[in-house]
Amino acid sequence: MEVVLQRKVNNRRMNVIFVLLILTIICVWYFQTCRVPIEVTGFAGFSRVITDELPVSTEGTFSVITYNVAGLPQLICSAVTERTTSITEIGRRLNSYDIVHVQEDFNYNSFLYKSNEHPYKTKTKGKVPFGDGLNTLSKFPIITLHRVPWKNCSGADCLTPKGFTYSRIEVAKNIYIDFYNVHANSADDPGAAAARRKNIKQLSYYIKQHSEGNAVIVMGDLNAHFCYEHDNIRDLLADNDLQDAWVELKSNNNLPVFRAFAKENILELNDDCESIDKILYRSNLQLKLTPSNYRYEYGTFNNEQGFPLSDHCPVSLVFNWKLIPQH
Repeated sequence: MEVVLQRKVNNRRMNVIFVLLILTIICVWYFQTCRVPIEVTGFAGFSRVITDELPVSTEGTFSVITYNVAGLPQLICSAVTERTTSITEIGRRLNSYDIVHVQEDFNYNSFLYKSNEHPYKTKTKGKVPFGDGLNTLSKFPIITLHRVPWKNCSGADCLTPKGFTYSRIEVAKNIYIDFYNVHANSADDPGAAAARRKNIKQLSYYIKQHSEGNAVIVMGDLNAHFCYEHDNIRDLLADNDLQDAWVELKSNNNLPVFRAFAKENILELNDDCESIDKILYRSNLQLKLTPSNYRYEYGTFNNEQGFPLSDHCPVSLVFNWKLIPQH
């Protein structure tokens, strides 16, 4: 009897070891395949046939919006509305904007895209835990796309390969702007803030390496505040000659002062409040970008019952661009 019991114990131990080995292999595979930078060569199918060439122009206007769409699986999503219908409606309402960055576009990308009419869309990287949740929808050609995962993360943020994307968009014939779609590490405890600071440093280094001398627009859920002393968003601006559209248009070019930080309900903010969803930009020697019409889209993306379609409010802006005469 003792021999039989000992064999059962040994078998259980072997089963546990086997399961742990399989889990280890899966984890190694995940971090080697999903959390590495990739250059994307395929895009989602166009919603209409595109035959017209972009016009030759020396100036123009386009609207942008950044939106965390809360596309985590329904059971773990913090948004209060049902996800499939909400994200379908989000996709429809985004048609009003020329260039769109979305974050947390994980499990419901097909619903986001089926009601959306943007002719250029990035192909989703996948659902949780394989996707980064970052996609771009544009009325202008997306020339290239790179997906770059963070090297540092904390807590639940490590369960998906969050990071940023780098794309180049042609807004007129031979007029290109570098776009960055960002979703930084969330939460404000010391460990999370430390990971987010490293995220921002990684993004800053990438911009320096890949967008030197180019006009740049950075949009996304940066999860960072100018007023929080443990965030380094100020360094991102200073090191890359970037301007924050909200600071320029709504804060009289004054950065918020450091203060005792208290987490705010991001669904109850307005245009006068700093949001973690930000739009940053810079011009270059050939192209002047001028922002206007900054809007914290409170209420614009609510359902018929008045509930927000996501757990964020999007931020929108209009850019006027103009070629600078070269002498």
